[in-house]
Amino acid sequence: MWILLLLAVLQSALMTCGQVFLKLALAQFGSFEWTWHFFSRVLTNLWFGISGISFSLSALLWMYIVKHYPLSVAYPLVSLSFVMGMLAAVFIFNEHVPVLRWLGLVFIVVGVALIVQK
Repeated sequence: MWILLLLAVLQSALMTCGQVFLKLALAQFGSFEWTWHFFSRVLTNLWFGISGISFSLSALLWMYIVKHYPLSVAYPLVSLSFVMGMLAAVFIFNEHVPVLRWLGLVFIVVGVALIVQK
């Protein structure tokens, strides 16, 4: 099960990177418009491209995990992306996180630790 945990951490990290890079890209797009100029800005944005690559790698790794491990064990480990996402919000985007959310993260980590036990 520890191999699964390692794979789940990597998959969650890729998913979180995708979200972070998407947020960085969205900050550069400006207001949405149904124009070729807007979509050319989107499709040529480096952060948007890296986001797509991160999401794609995350999806491929998730397919491997689902194929080789029980879904009842693998699926709850996706919640690690919530932990990584909140850490990214704090350390990359300098967001304030209330104490109750931190407590929620503690419950997620404890839950993951219980799930990977045999």
